Amino acid sequence: MPVTDISTDAENLTMTLTAEFAAPVSRLWAAFTDPRQLERFWGPPGWPARFTAFDLRPGGRVDYAMTSPQGEASHGSWEVLSVDEGAGFEVLDSFTDAEGGRMEGLPSMRMTFAFEGTENGSRLTNITFFTSAEALEQVVAMGAVEGSRTAMNQLDAVLVSLREYAQGKGTRTELLDDRHVRITRLIDGPRELVWRAHHEPELMRQWLLGPDGWQMVECELGESYRYVWQEGENESTRFGFEGETVLSAPVWRAVTTERMIGMDAPGTLNDLQLYEEDGATLLTLLIEYADKGMRDMILATGMTEGMETSYARLEAVIAG
Repeated sequence: MPVTDISTDAENLTMTLTAEFAAPVSRLWAAFTDPRQLERFWGPPGWPARFTAFDLRPGGRVDYAMTSPQGEASHGSWEVLSVDEGAGFEVLDSFTDAEGGRMEGLPSMRMTFAFEGTENGSRLTNITFFTSAEALEQVVAMGAVEGSRTAMNQLDAVLVSLREYAQGKGTRTELLDDRHVRITRLIDGPRELVWRAHHEPELMRQWLLGPDGWQMVECELGESYRYVWQEGENESTRFGFEGETVLSAPVWRAVTTERMIGMDAPGTLNDLQLYEEDGATLLTLLIEYADKGMRDMILATGMTEGMETSYARLEAVIAG
């Protein structure tokens, strides 16, 4: 993981994050100064960022919002104080409302970003300066330490091309914590088609099938959905899932609940995000389980292998 240390200093009123990357300073600089790249890692998993204004010049302003799977938005802005081209920049980071006004009762923090070369690549040193011990304690209590760690640990995937990062590696499953799993798969095709393949029944019936020999016999979509499969013509093998759409942001993000039809077991929250680069789409699925036991039970069913079978079909459908 890139982040090597995050520390707080109550005496000097600072929080310092240090991270090491196997990429040159110029590549790290580009990731922080291109809003489309910055969006891929600035928010922690489950709270991706979208930048609506980006003027990274002294006196300029940057506006962004991080959105939870349930659609709850946390807005922020940077007032750009200084820029040392290729080496670092300094901003005043503030919590804002949806219109861009500063939020009362929440602190503003001066932040510095410094990039330097190392023997193996580059290093980021990010220092946040607080105006009081209370402000430091408030932000830490809001989860700033772990949120910063998980956000910056996504940066490795941004510093290389999508194809270099994921092509040929199939479906990958990462355990983020006891309740969250991240699935990634590179689909060789444009994002719009990948989105359509997840939202048009005639396309879904061609790839969302699991093992060979199974067919999708029901596919109902809308604010709620229902999928049912069976093996061949054997109706006794039927099973399915149903749920509701929580958030839909075509053609980038879709969040749904999911539960097995006829079962009392708790369901999951599935956060699908799509990012396109050079004609390929990185599919990321963040799954939230009720608890660790449920997570482990579902993973033990061969979920990753089954998803890979379906995603390989999805690529064939898109290619066709």
